[in-house]
Amino acid sequence: MEGIFPLLLAAAFFVATHNGIAGTEIRARLVGRIGANGFRIAYSVLSVVALVLLARAWGAAEPLPIWTAPAWLRLLLALIMLPAFLFFAAGLLRNPTGIGGEGLVGQQVRGIQRITRHPVLWSFALWALVHVLGNGDLASVIFFSTFAVSALIGMPSIDRKLAARDPEAATKLQAATSILPFGAILAGRNRLVLAEIGWLTPALALLGWAVTLHFHARFFGVPALLPF
Repeated sequence: MEGIFPLLLAAAFFVATHNGIAGTEIRARLVGRIGANGFRIAYSVLSVVALVLLARAWGAAEPLPIWTAPAWLRLLLALIMLPAFLFFAAGLLRNPTGIGGEGLVGQQVRGIQRITRHPVLWSFALWALVHVLGNGDLASVIFFSTFAVSALIGMPSIDRKLAARDPEAATKLQAATSILPFGAILAGRNRLVLAEIGWLTPALALLGWAVTLHFHARFFGVPALLPF
């Protein structure tokens, strides 16, 4: 259990800095004191510090095994990473809930936003959950669960921030989209239009997925797949 307690503290600090400030009254007060630009700089520095502390604590913690992912599960997890890459790639291009995308909130919902209004956060959540199940040691469970929790909590937090900034536009966005992927489509509030996503974004996501899968052992020291 060596190093687990510092890892838990670093995880709590990471979640607190990412989800206990953004979209809350604390953020509004800080912006009122140091300005929007000052807040962005301070928040960026704090986020980097929290990430470094979390990574260092994970590296120093004892990797106590809890379970071992079989080959079939690792294959399934690798396949789940494909939509994670797609959400990430598509969310970077046009995302009203992403950084700098506030101006898109009142515009017509298109592309990946028809599926979910938080594609980038879902990419992080899927990535984190895949690595929780794939690693199976206590330190990795804590480390990757931190990102999953932060991403999942961050979705309603961003919604609240947008609603506070522009209630009418946020209400329009939320009526046409959903947090849960395909939720608005299944509820009949939207429809899937693959042509709006195009072919280039899925192609780039597929390429990124394939390259990462192939070089995973070289990049991260652990193969993504095991022989059957």
